[in-house]
Amino acid sequence: MASLVMFIILAVVILGSAVMCVFTKSIMRSVVFLLFVLFGVAGIYFLLDYSFLGAAQLSIYAGGITILFVFAVQLVSKRSLQNLVERIKGKQVLYGGLLSLVGLAVVAVVFLKNQLFDVAATMADQSGAEVPMAKIGEALVGAGKYQYVLPFEFISVFLLACIIGGLMIARKEDKK
Repeated sequence: MASLVMFIILAVVILGSAVMCVFTKSIMRSVVFLLFVLFGVAGIYFLLDYSFLGAAQLSIYAGGITILFVFAVQLVSKRSLQNLVERIKGKQVLYGGLLSLVGLAVVAVVFLKNQLFDVAATMADQSGAEVPMAKIGEALVGAGKYQYVLPFEFISVFLLACIIGGLMIARKEDKK
């Protein structure tokens, strides 16, 4: 019963912070709400007795990535830090909506192609079957099929490119 109450509290914190992260006008507040979301996810990992994943969530995402976002935001967006928010045009909203629908279609095709729903249903039927931590670690750092070392490397290169782009934008002189 206590774990159910704790899960409900963490779920409310995660959902509330995620909604506030998206809808707040201040970009620094948005990063703080993102930090609360990441803390909540780490709390769920600890609640499920996955202490390694919880510690990794706290150290890598809540610590490192959030600080990276703060530095990138401070380098790139001086106007939004002062709460001078740019007006969004209807055309931008339309393009963003179309891009979101394309992304949703890609995710749906991947789910249906790989039959992830069937795999999830069969795994849910095996009550009490717990995945050992060694298997999770092997999946995270392995280079074979269904292993994630290559996507982690792509993400790190992408984040580095974003930081370099932010530095280039921050160094650009205003020509007035």
